[in-house]
Amino acid sequence: MRACLQRVTHASVYVDNQIVGSCKQGFMILLGVGPDDTEKTAQALWNKIYGLRIFNDEHGRMNVSLADIDGEVLVISQFTLYANARRGKRPSFVEAADPQLGNRLYEKFCEFAAHDVSHVGRGIFGADMQVELVNDGPVTIWLDSKTLGF
Repeated sequence: MRACLQRVTHASVYVDNQIVGSCKQGFMILLGVGPDDTEKTAQALWNKIYGLRIFNDEHGRMNVSLADIDGEVLVISQFTLYANARRGKRPSFVEAADPQLGNRLYEKFCEFAAHDVSHVGRGIFGADMQVELVNDGPVTIWLDSKTLGF
């Protein structure tokens, strides 16, 4: 799995000009699923994200986690995180999971998040979405389950 986290003051996702998901202070997470990913991968990645200490403490240092600030998340499926642009000008997406597995693990990831945070906003899997956010910092973190060892 791959996740692009953005620390946000707020974020929203729209489908057909209607808000379908949002969050206040916390993370906007773009989530991609690979063909070898499992529920175990989804749980491990969520645990990593939930424990990351990248919110400012009272001294302005990135030293507290999502749990510490009672933050929210907005999770948006994004198979394009598996784009392969090594050759040519048109990326290939064959390294992404098939839609059935991608959707199942996206939903499972959101369930894991919902156990820990008070609000989990979601996009709509496979939909054409528009995302608005205010990146706080800006802080953007790239996580890949393979390089993290799970």
